[in-house]
Amino acid sequence: VTNQWFLPAVRGDIPPGCAAHGFVCDGTRILVFGGMVEYGRYSNDLYELQASRWLWKKVKPQAPSTGLPPCPRLGHSFSLYGNKCYLFGGLANESEDSNNNVPRYLNDFYELELQHGSGVVGWSIPVTKGILPSPRESHTAIVYCRKDLGSPKMYIFGGMCGCRLNDLWELDIETMTWSRPETKGTVPLPRSLHTANVIGNKMYVFGGWVPQSAGGEISAHDGEWKCTGSFSYLNLDTTEWIGLISDCQEDKSNLLPGPRAGHCAVAVGTRLYIWSGRDGYRKAWNNQVCCKDLWYLDTEKPPAPSQVQLIRATTNSFQVKWDEVPTVEGYLLQLHADSPLPSVAGVPGTGLPETSVLNSQGGSSLHQTLQSLPSVPYPEMKVDHPSQTNNVIPNNNANREPGTSGNTIHPQNVGEINVQVSFSSNSLLKVEGKEKVAAPENKITEETMKNHADATGFKESNAPSVSPVCTSNRLWYDVGIFKNNSAVVSQFYLLPEEMLSVSNKVEGANVPDYRLLKKQDLFPGTTYRFRVAAINGCGVGPFSKISEFKTCIPGFPGAPSTVKITKSLDCIHLSWEPPASPSGNILEYSAYLAIRSTQLQENPSQLVFMRIYCGLKTSCVVTAAQLSNAHVDYTSRPAIVFRISAKNERGYGPATQVRWLQ
Repeated sequence: VTNQWFLPAVRGDIPPGCAAHGFVCDGTRILVFGGMVEYGRYSNDLYELQASRWLWKKVKPQAPSTGLPPCPRLGHSFSLYGNKCYLFGGLANESEDSNNNVPRYLNDFYELELQHGSGVVGWSIPVTKGILPSPRESHTAIVYCRKDLGSPKMYIFGGMCGCRLNDLWELDIETMTWSRPETKGTVPLPRSLHTANVIGNKMYVFGGWVPQSAGGEISAHDGEWKCTGSFSYLNLDTTEWIGLISDCQEDKSNLLPGPRAGHCAVAVGTRLYIWSGRDGYRKAWNNQVCCKDLWYLDTEKPPAPSQVQLIRATTNSFQVKWDEVPTVEGYLLQLHADSPLPSVAGVPGTGLPETSVLNSQGGSSLHQTLQSLPSVPYPEMKVDHPSQTNNVIPNNNANREPGTSGNTIHPQNVGEINVQVSFSSNSLLKVEGKEKVAAPENKITEETMKNHADATGFKESNAPSVSPVCTSNRLWYDVGIFKNNSAVVSQFYLLPEEMLSVSNKVEGANVPDYRLLKKQDLFPGTTYRFRVAAINGCGVGPFSKISEFKTCIPGFPGAPSTVKITKSLDCIHLSWEPPASPSGNILEYSAYLAIRSTQLQENPSQLVFMRIYCGLKTSCVVTAAQLSNAHVDYTSRPAIVFRISAKNERGYGPATQVRWLQ
């Protein structure tokens, strides 16, 4: 992520610029309805943007079977649920002369049925029960469906109808019944041009125009008003309002977004982004300043990342990765060390570096989506294989293949971790080309992250982290805080004994300063357990499941490199280059193909491999007959899995694992 705006080159029926329009996002398409095209002239046109192709199309929905289609308007709400958009209210101009603006507040309600993928069916006017909300514009509308009860509800809050409103309305979409739910807590001030977003079971309301109170009294109809930076949420399960930032909260150090209205806010995962808006104290246009700042709020701690996966190992280091967690600041990596182990014969198994290969007719490009699958014993490998990757005790459940995460949103790629304010269980952070972290109790001190000169380009932070946690009398040591989802591990931090005894008993004990701690190098032939947790503005989330890897024993060959796959009509050509560290003469190579088996059905994490080549050449042909037995791995995108390993006088080294994308 570049943290930069870009202007896409759009084509098609490009709509005119408009203000206060309706806007919904349905997968990769965006629908825009209505808005003010110029002063006094409003629109009731509907446009669709296919964002995958940046193609605009003006769409013409069928008129309702009863009544007229929506009239031109601005300041309406336009909400998506399932394959339908719900349009409510807004402001129309009664006058046919656009210079003579005669406002008419609306409370009409329409349903727009969408076609799958692209296009719309038409408008309808649902028959509703209960009392319709009063006319208004510049209100908000969100749709929320409780997981356990399953009936979707639309909530309308606030808006403008000559004066600002702070009433809450609920529509049961299944029964089409309007009601006014009773709420607990302090209702936010009446407001318009605010935003409302649902994250989990909460509706977050930020900013907007609020009445300017005079002597504690909210001013009357169409009086003075101001922008606010107040921030609240409504718990939609309990209908209780909770205030997070009050209207009068002072913020001299610019740690919170300033007062604004007409901004936009979007939820990405459990993070809320707030962009722009205008800050005006009175109605006079010359007092209104547009904001150019982007903020975000983390509403809860991040989920646990996937298990740590091995890319490669040496005698004294590991290169590891894990799946990215959306919208996080960094990751805390910890390890637990067994005492150094001597080499034991008869314990097969190797965890393997992985490279995804694109399915193509020509030479394939390799992607660094490096991911290690659990080991399986090779029939030819009857000795302990020290390796450039890992030696895993076979059938160790701690080394199962983790599932892949959903939407991946990268944190902005910057080089500092800074402390920010936290309030309640939330913290608001401002994005200014820097990434900021709020840690529990603000214990992370500001540190410059150092760049490692390795191929992955990850950055490691020297910032202190939460204390190691003792689990089942096993002590976890910090490797460090990492900006990205990969790390080269050659050392870990040792804590003084007296600090260990405190930090394992007291939650939130003082976090050590890494600069003052001793470091311990990794030993050859030693098993290390790893776990990782994600960090965002709310703190450190839960740890991943534990993975276990072993450093190499010197003398065995490394894994073959630069694997290429080319496809012919009825076969596949596999080629590779010799290991970078052969540790002697290479006597032969073996190539393996993951195959379907009943064992795989019982334990999906344990792949079963068939040897398809053994020889001195650095290439081989995989026949259609061999491919017909292949297991298709669906852990991310469908792929066929190959492994290639080299043998020297000591024996076979680790295999390079390749996923050939289907």
